[in-house]
Amino acid sequence: MANEHTEFATRADAFEASEDVPANSSPANTFGNVVQARYLGRRSLLKGMTAVAAITTVATPMSMLISRAAHAAARPFTFDEIEHGIDETHHVAPGYSADVLIRWGDPVLAGAVKFDPAGQSAAAQVSQFGYNNDFVGYAALPFGSQNPERALLCVNHEYTNEEVMFPGIARQDMIGFRDMTRALVDIEIAAHGGSIVQVEKVDDKWRVSEDRTLNRRITANTPMRLSGPAAGHARMKTRADRTGTSVRGTFNNCAGGMTPWGTYLMAEENFNGYFWGKLSQNHPEARNYKRYGLPGKWYAWGKYYDRFDVAKEPNEANRFGWVVEVDPYDPNSTPVKRTAMGRFKHEGAETIINKDGRLVVYQGDDQRFDYLYKFVTAGRYDPNNRAANRDLLDSGTLFVARFDADGSLTWLPLVFGAGPLTSANGFGSQADVLIETRRAADLLEATPMDRPEDVNPNPLTDKVYVMLTNNSKRKVGDENAANPRGPNTFGHIVELSPPDGDHGALTFGWDILVLAGDPEKPGAGAKWGPETSRNGWFGSPDNCAIDGQGRLWVSTDQGSKWPKTGTADGLWAMETEGAARGSGRMFFRVPVGAEMCGPQFAPDDKTLFVAVQHVAVDGAKAWPPFGRDSSYVDPATRWPDFDPNMPPRPSVVAITKDDGGEIGS
Repeated sequence: MANEHTEFATRADAFEASEDVPANSSPANTFGNVVQARYLGRRSLLKGMTAVAAITTVATPMSMLISRAAHAAARPFTFDEIEHGIDETHHVAPGYSADVLIRWGDPVLAGAVKFDPAGQSAAAQVSQFGYNNDFVGYAALPFGSQNPERALLCVNHEYTNEEVMFPGIARQDMIGFRDMTRALVDIEIAAHGGSIVQVEKVDDKWRVSEDRTLNRRITANTPMRLSGPAAGHARMKTRADRTGTSVRGTFNNCAGGMTPWGTYLMAEENFNGYFWGKLSQNHPEARNYKRYGLPGKWYAWGKYYDRFDVAKEPNEANRFGWVVEVDPYDPNSTPVKRTAMGRFKHEGAETIINKDGRLVVYQGDDQRFDYLYKFVTAGRYDPNNRAANRDLLDSGTLFVARFDADGSLTWLPLVFGAGPLTSANGFGSQADVLIETRRAADLLEATPMDRPEDVNPNPLTDKVYVMLTNNSKRKVGDENAANPRGPNTFGHIVELSPPDGDHGALTFGWDILVLAGDPEKPGAGAKWGPETSRNGWFGSPDNCAIDGQGRLWVSTDQGSKWPKTGTADGLWAMETEGAARGSGRMFFRVPVGAEMCGPQFAPDDKTLFVAVQHVAVDGAKAWPPFGRDSSYVDPATRWPDFDPNMPPRPSVVAITKDDGGEIGS
């Protein structure tokens, strides 16, 4: 069978290629055009600057202000940096310990069998920790407490890498899936989704609790409910679900979020890659699927299960690309896909309670030239009645962002009947608008962005930070003083400013915090704060976290392109206020071929949980000590076990300070 992805070195490259698909033909201004219009006039003298002079913060006086007068300036970061580099293990700042908490294959459910990498089965995997851990959420135990030493960790499992997962199996999308059996596909299906795991701190060290009563595995087969405006719509109905209200499973869950009422939001990202088959050009869903890059054919699931073949079950793909809400405190509850929040390649779903009590959820659509969104609930959050918030995410307004050259951001409502979102353009209801969120946003002329990934609001300052990972398709000629790169290889971070801290407002201010890349290379066009050291810069910001002091932490995802920076992915502390604004400091580094994901602080800031995924995979061939692609029997590293009988294993790591103090201080 012909394979569409033979040129991609890693699975992550296939994902990135999907993000490169020119699916957006919107005529709206690119983000680069807007930045150019805003900054070129007053910063044109920056062209041709030397590298030393270019290490400046991209900021306006407005961005130096904070939204809440009561916010005291956060303490500066005081840890000693680690150095850029790449090797077979992880590294953390001096004075800190980074302990592996749970690994792929470790037991989650009571009665789980011991992990046997040479004898895996789907029956075993459904009770074990899944693969490629990404988002990490913290749900304190008991519910409603701020317990810093006992919690449920809610962890996404994004995707699988069969070449380092199964003995004797090469990467299958490069060879037409010739070695994939139904049994192997079933293991992959079981390894996706999420894990909810009770953890506890004992004698200053974190461990998985022996109490597994609340533990849960969610997979690509777990029964779920569809809710909100698209539930029950004809385009959501299949042969297996004539009602359009139930669906099996979730997959490619990247970043996510936690709600104030303690539920876990799983964001479905590159769902297109799990489908194969072909629709005729005149099929009613052909335009819709083209806009989402469907089918991607990255996995062999459609070889054995008709629901993943668009020719056999053309509506099934409409049931993915949503945000899934899970109650971690009830392992018997049914997860719910909240369709009011829109369908696209969700990187995450981070929340904040607005000053009027409504919940606002920020979301990025992780593809080059796609959009930034927010969802504002119609109802108010009730802190005294958890049950009253149960369906809060089913009703509200989804907005998409338009960035203007005057430094303002306008939130455009995606509401059926408003503007071009009418039957004349193929929308018959709000359900159609949400199923085809991308096309609706195109018609509203939202601003195409450079892969918007994690979007995190700061509850202390009300600023919102948008990670824009990169855009290799930005053409030469788009250069400008604020983003003088074509292509945009290293990404940047945008800071949003809601007026008077009102996240429900229709107009925000915006600014650029940093332009990533090596500031010592003039061609990179990087711009950083004045205290950024030779190790404090990075490329390709991806996930982020806000600690209890309101300080920003940024993780990176360079994929196999890490040789462009010469360092592995990691986690950096980032100054956002004062004279050091825009300065980074390197805190943690992952092993060769891995990605840094899921930074999550415990409530007391004394523990930082991070997720290390696809170990030994990305760019292993470019690492001189290894010089070849990894396989199960011959990986670039066997982190974290370093056992010749164990393959590399994605893992969650708990970082603590050796003196028991707060992380970063």
